[in-house]
Amino acid sequence: MVTITPMNIIVDNISEMISLFSDVAMGDGLAPLLVLVGGLLVAFSMAVFGLLTLGAVGNLFTAS
Repeated sequence: MVTITPMNIIVDNISEMISLFSDVAMGDGLAPLLVLVGGLLVAFSMAVFGLLTLGAVGNLFTAS
């Protein structure tokens, strides 16, 4: 019986995701632009909520 570690599953899914997204990004029409705008929206929202989370954690350790 072959056991598959969760890390192997994650790496396989990431490599498959990269190939699927690259196929879409190299498509015709507005597909590359839509992938770029989607990536920028995700990166921006992650940065904003990451900074808000860091501020909340910092607020826990400061005297009021």
